[in-house]
Amino acid sequence: MDYLSRITSEPTPQSEPLDGRQILNNAGGYVYPVDDWTRLTRFLILGSEGGSYYATERKLTLENVGAVKRCIQEDGPTTVGHVLNVTINHRSARADMALYTLALCAAEGDTITRQLALDQLPHVANTASKLMQFLSYVTTMRGWGRRLRTAVSNWYLEKSPSDVAYQVTKYRQRNKWSHRDILRQCHALADVDDHELRNIFQWITHGDLPPADQESAKIIHAFNRIQDADADTACELIRAHRMAWELVPSALRGERKVMEALSEHMPLVATIRNLGNLTRLGAIGPMNCEATLKTIGRIGEPGATFIHPLNLLHSLMVYRAGKGERGRHTWKPITQIVDALDEAFERSFHNAPQSGQRLYIGIDVSGSMDYNFINRPAQMTARMGACAMAMALARREPHHVLRAFSSKTWNDNGMAPLDITAGDSLTDAMAKTNAMGWGGTDCALPMLDAMDNDLPVDCFVILTDGETWAGDIHPMAALRQYREKTGIPAKLVSFAMVANRFSVADPEDAGTMDVVGFDAAAPLMISQFLGAQVETGQEDEEGV
Repeated sequence: MDYLSRITSEPTPQSEPLDGRQILNNAGGYVYPVDDWTRLTRFLILGSEGGSYYATERKLTLENVGAVKRCIQEDGPTTVGHVLNVTINHRSARADMALYTLALCAAEGDTITRQLALDQLPHVANTASKLMQFLSYVTTMRGWGRRLRTAVSNWYLEKSPSDVAYQVTKYRQRNKWSHRDILRQCHALADVDDHELRNIFQWITHGDLPPADQESAKIIHAFNRIQDADADTACELIRAHRMAWELVPSALRGERKVMEALSEHMPLVATIRNLGNLTRLGAIGPMNCEATLKTIGRIGEPGATFIHPLNLLHSLMVYRAGKGERGRHTWKPITQIVDALDEAFERSFHNAPQSGQRLYIGIDVSGSMDYNFINRPAQMTARMGACAMAMALARREPHHVLRAFSSKTWNDNGMAPLDITAGDSLTDAMAKTNAMGWGGTDCALPMLDAMDNDLPVDCFVILTDGETWAGDIHPMAALRQYREKTGIPAKLVSFAMVANRFSVADPEDAGTMDVVGFDAAAPLMISQFLGAQVETGQEDEEGV
């Protein structure tokens, strides 16, 4: 066969474009670009903190912000709608990206977009902490115009005095903003009619305590008293006023009796964040059965499903490690608490029925996946996150194969069966996956492996950063070969574990779909993509 015949008969390597729609990724391979709206969703859910193996944090962030700005220019109201959807449906673990995007809409959108963004401020910035974070962004982009002043003022004025008192005592200062600074900028004090609210504003701006007989002022007086209280008095105040742990001085939070008092009514999110301290101080433990069982029961409550999976996974990793990320304190993890967090993680993804389809779940364990970080404080790599997502999917879908891949520079065929079952704990599974891999990235390997081993697959699920380059055949070409060889119209779901603009899936192929890694709605979207019947009534009712 001469060289001209080989050009037309041999597969196209990933270092060359398969067709004119592909672009060069950061690793030197050719992939499909995602549109700006997909990029917006990836940014809102994953962010770009820490950058990636191939792109610095600054480069990746600038690329994402550029895509966000183009979305605002194309359709500002729809951009605001994306922010609201991700926020109210708890699809992202952090609010930073939604707040930043909302600030961009309020600063760079047209008149309708700016007003719509500010109208949605209470829904996206639903706590004083988030309000201060929003202001730290928006005030670097624009000045304090009439619309911004009104929106920020209404953030306070549309709340009840008791809600305002709770917010201003719990979140006193963030991102170089205090409530005193905010009120002086937005002029809310001049517009307030409610006398209780006016008294709270006077306390914020001038330090004058409101009358103690006002219901909304009770938490303020309790906050004022607890600053100099001993442990016993603090416990009385905490129980009487159901005080949040943020209102208690840090020195008192080191007392067992104080933590026990706080734990009696501590919100679920705060409970999960404080599991290490509760264990270290003995507020929960093997010999404190009642409190421990109560805590396990709370983690198992339906409300835990509204905590983002990534935050639960972060808490699980830290708690099981027995040591805080920054502090010097240590504790001995309680096995039942670890198991409860593991189960809560699985339930935290939006309810999705079994599809009944045969899935090949492929985890990219190449070197870049070990560098990319999903949740920087917890040092959670994209590889570990991909394993956790794969485990959540495997536990829902009984008909699956779970394998890791890198490239043929790693071993003979680039594939490795994972010594993991759906019954393994998440942390054990992540540890096993994290010990594997390196090598380059070849996202065609799952399809080639299925062909080599005669595996009947209805859908390939590939969890990757999209930086594929090392194969001598493109992933989409391998998928088409699999379809032709087996007669199965196999689908492909590409999980993006990094907020870049690359995908191994052809957007013009109806049998492919892009999903954002750690989107809480991902299993539900996959079930719908695979044709499962999905009940939506409960979701609408609960606002999932």
